[in-house]
Amino acid sequence: MVNQPKKSTTSQQLLVEGKNDRHVIWALCEQYQLPETFTVEVPPGKTEGVESLLAALPALLDERKLKTLGIVVDADQDLAARWQSIRDRLITSGYPKADIPDSPRVEGWVYQPEDIYLKRVGVWVMPNNQLPGMLEDFVGLLMPEDDNLRPKAEDILREIEREGLNRYGEIHHAKALIHTWLAWQETPGMPMGQAITARVLRRESAIAQVFADWLQQLFEVEIPDSQG
Repeated sequence: MVNQPKKSTTSQQLLVEGKNDRHVIWALCEQYQLPETFTVEVPPGKTEGVESLLAALPALLDERKLKTLGIVVDADQDLAARWQSIRDRLITSGYPKADIPDSPRVEGWVYQPEDIYLKRVGVWVMPNNQLPGMLEDFVGLLMPEDDNLRPKAEDILREIEREGLNRYGEIHHAKALIHTWLAWQETPGMPMGQAITARVLRRESAIAQVFADWLQQLFEVEIPDSQG
């Protein structure tokens, strides 16, 4: 998937919290050879994050040209609260309360409303619709299982956390881990999306496959049988 949205595909959008999410998802789409039938967008304005995304939802869901909207948000520390925030905005926009599940679906949620004036929607809560966390927790699941550097990175983070030397909060442990690990690769400090493209991170991971399947179902696209 190319790294620039196309105006001809704006009838189908995937709304994400920020540019890092967009680059990771672009890279996965390219690896899974997903057709370019949708764009990956960040909230309008200069501020990234979940609050900007939530604020943008009502207007997007009212956009006449839009047919399908996917939403990707971080669970952060409270998965249930994050899901409820999305649920509330969908209900406010006219989606039937009874049709929206009380908790995220493990495989991601996709909904085709009977009301022709409502958009087809899908929601994925990072990292896996089941646990608190964020994009970096998802990306951490793409690390090779037999990698020898990950335990070293985890040991170092545990050591500095034990000694109180870490300047990041507990919620950002996964972010510190993935960027420490990436700093030790052949190309140090490679961005997460590039690391997927370079196969430093493995798109064959089970969670990547589930995410790709969710995109496929939401946007009704086919994943080629042979992905090289």
